[in-house]
Amino acid sequence: MMEAKIKAVSYYLPAKTLTNEELAIEFPDWSAEKIVRKLGITSRHIAGSDEFVSDLAVNAAESLFHESSIDRASVDFIILCTQSPDYFLPTTACIVQDRLGIPRTAGAIDINQGCSGFIYGLALAKGLVATGISKNVLLITTEIYSKHIHFSDKGNRAIFGDAAAAVVVSQTGFATIGEFDFGTDGSGAENLIVKNGAMRRERQSSAHNVVMDDYLFMDGSAIFNFTLANVPALVQQTLNKNNVTLEGVHYFVFHQANQFILQHLRKKIGISEERFLTFMQSCGNTVSSTIPIVLKEYLRLGAFKRNDQVLLAGFGVGYSWGATMITFTNEIGSN
Repeated sequence: MMEAKIKAVSYYLPAKTLTNEELAIEFPDWSAEKIVRKLGITSRHIAGSDEFVSDLAVNAAESLFHESSIDRASVDFIILCTQSPDYFLPTTACIVQDRLGIPRTAGAIDINQGCSGFIYGLALAKGLVATGISKNVLLITTEIYSKHIHFSDKGNRAIFGDAAAAVVVSQTGFATIGEFDFGTDGSGAENLIVKNGAMRRERQSSAHNVVMDDYLFMDGSAIFNFTLANVPALVQQTLNKNNVTLEGVHYFVFHQANQFILQHLRKKIGISEERFLTFMQSCGNTVSSTIPIVLKEYLRLGAFKRNDQVLLAGFGVGYSWGATMITFTNEIGSN
């Protein structure tokens, strides 16, 4: 088996923003300070009415090609992770392949995965590269949860932002991808769900009849309890699989759910603040794109050094969770 490495990473945020001050005007019982104190978020980016996940995906990939001098002709597989596709069919990855000018010899698939989606996509990309099936996999996470959220849902509107991230996984790169650990508990499916709109339950709303099952529902307490019950064990099992101790990990990058959840997790697991990387204040919870956004921002800061080991963990909707370890090499570029 060959090694698989992260070669490049970038992301894209829509131009439109929604600030805490704007939310406070709509919901007078909330203040901007209260929102940031609880969630750690001051603003989030929102896709325009004519902007969809394929648009965000294309912009993220174009940024990656430009910033890291990646030849799009070298991409031989696209994995696109989204829970808000342009259409039920065709596959959004196929639309993105055409718009990016990726060779027609490339494979392209969608995966419907949420907060753990980057980890799952990274595992699939590693499998393709390590087995020699592909040489350069373009992994795109892209989400516009804002279009799933009802305008009167102040909680979810405060938490979620829209974004896309793009990563290339190859045999060469700046961080070697280690072993993975996964988990699934479908009994929690209804605690973060959009019930209507697919084949089992069509959307029921009309201009005069708003059905809340057409929109995103999240049981925050249930998600919080699920996270605290499962993520500490996920971290320990990932450490075991990679033969690393908690103290031996230089940095931890968790899915950026919100500040309240992250700080409870950090304290429960026993991770010091300086090793616990976050970046969500100006973009919110961007679902499957949170982890690569954090990586990109700290790459910009030059935070990672040769041989640094970083544990990545995603968890949420499904219930679904997964984690892996990446080790930085002497090939760190200017990402």
